[in-house]
Amino acid sequence: MIYSNPNPRFPHQRRSSSEENLDRFIPNRSAMDMGYAHWMVTEGRKEKEPPFSRSPSSEAYRRLLAETLNLNRTRIFAFKNKPPVPVELIPRQHTSSSASSSSTYHQQPKPAKPRRRIRQTSERALDAPDIVDDFYLNLLDWGSSNVVAIALARSVYLWDASHGSTSELVTVDEEHGLVTSVNWAPDGRHLAIGLENSEVQLWDAASNKQLRTLKGGHRCRVGSLAWNNHILTTGGMDGLIMNNDVRIRDHIVGTYRGHSQEVCGLKWSASGQQLASGGNDNLIHIWDRRRSSMAAAHQWLHRMEEHTAAVRALAWCPFQANLLASGGGGGDMSIKFWNTITGACLNSANTYAQVCGLLWSKSERELLSSHGFTGNQLTLWKYPSMVKTAELRGHTSRVLFLAQSPDGCTVASAAGDETLRFWNVFGDPAEAARQKSSSKASSEPFSWVNRIR
Repeated sequence: MIYSNPNPRFPHQRRSSSEENLDRFIPNRSAMDMGYAHWMVTEGRKEKEPPFSRSPSSEAYRRLLAETLNLNRTRIFAFKNKPPVPVELIPRQHTSSSASSSSTYHQQPKPAKPRRRIRQTSERALDAPDIVDDFYLNLLDWGSSNVVAIALARSVYLWDASHGSTSELVTVDEEHGLVTSVNWAPDGRHLAIGLENSEVQLWDAASNKQLRTLKGGHRCRVGSLAWNNHILTTGGMDGLIMNNDVRIRDHIVGTYRGHSQEVCGLKWSASGQQLASGGNDNLIHIWDRRRSSMAAAHQWLHRMEEHTAAVRALAWCPFQANLLASGGGGGDMSIKFWNTITGACLNSANTYAQVCGLLWSKSERELLSSHGFTGNQLTLWKYPSMVKTAELRGHTSRVLFLAQSPDGCTVASAAGDETLRFWNVFGDPAEAARQKSSSKASSEPFSWVNRIR
C-alpha cells in the first residue's frame, strides 16, 4: 500500500491507523442473512415480466406478498449485531418476595394514588349566635389540644372536638367592649383574647383562670394576634404591631410601624424569623424578628403594594419555606404568592370574590380560600396551577373566619350567618392519625403564668 502525505509542508506527520480507515465500511458477516442477500443480488434484481401482462390487483398482491415474506428487508449488508437479550442472573421464580421488592431490576410499579373524594357539604354545623360580622376581626382559632375557640360578641366559647362538648370560657364586662380576636398559644392550653378597649387578656383554658392582662400598648381595638413561642404579637386599629414577651412584667419588647390603618392580618413563619402583616391600607409588610427593637421599628424587610383592597388573609406555605399566600378584599379579589426573601410576587389568581381567609394543606399541594361577596363559598385550589378542585357551599353569608384542626384534615369556618361549620377538606382524619402520631407542645415557655399578675 502506498502512503501519500495530505500535507506536504509537514512530511514528518503521518495519519494514525484509525484515521486511515475513516472511509472504509467493514460489514459484519455474522449479522447478515447470506441467503436473502444472494436472492436480492440474483433473482430479486432480474427483469420481471412486463407489467401489462398482469392485472393491477395481481401486481399489488405480488408486491405485498414479497414484502411480507422478505420482512420488509431492503439492506444486504449489516454493520453491527443486534443488542443481546438481557439474561436474568437469578430466575424470577426463585427470588423471595423481599429480595424481589428490593431489587432495582424487578421493582413493581407503584399503585396509582386513589383520587380523594371531597364532600361538598359540611360534616357538622353548630350555632354561633351574635358572632360579629366584621371583616377586620379574627374570632376563630383551633388549638393544638383539639379545642376550638370562638368569640361571640363579648363571650368566648370553647368546643372540644375530641368529645363534642361546649363550655364558656369568659364573658367580658361592658367596659371592655366586644371580643375582637382570639389566638391559641402553641401549647394549646393558653389563649390570648384581644378586646375592643385595646387590652389583651391571657387565659388558662384548662383551669378556666385569667392569668394576666396586657395593657399600655395599643390605643384602639386589637383585631389580630399571632404567637411565636413566648412572644405574643398584637395588631391594632391604630396601625401598630407590638411584640409582647409574656414571661416578663414589662412585656412590650418591640414595635413595628408601617401600616397607616388597622392591622387585620398577622402570621409568623414556621421558622419564627419572619412576620407577615396585612392591613386596611392594602399593604403587606414582611418583618424580620431581629429588627423588632425600638431603634429599628420602621425597618420592614419588604413592603408589598400590589393588592388594591384590605389584606386580611395570610398563609405561610408548609412545604416551601419563604412562600407566602395573601388574599385581597372586595376591591381586589385576588390571591397572590410571594417570595419573602426577595419580596417578588410569584403569581396572582383572580377569584372573582372577596378573599376572607386562606389555609394550606399539610399533606397535599393545595390551598383553601374562603370568600365573601358574592359566592360565600370555600374553594379548594391546586398549587401552583391554581385550578379549582372543589367548591364547598353551605354558608349564606360571607365566610370570614377559618381554622384548621391539629391533624390538618378538617377545617372550621364561621360566617355572618351565625353558623360554625366543619369540613373534611384535606383528607381522612383516621388515616392521618395512623400515619403521624400527634405530639403535644411543651408548656415550659409558659411557666411564668402562676408568678406574674
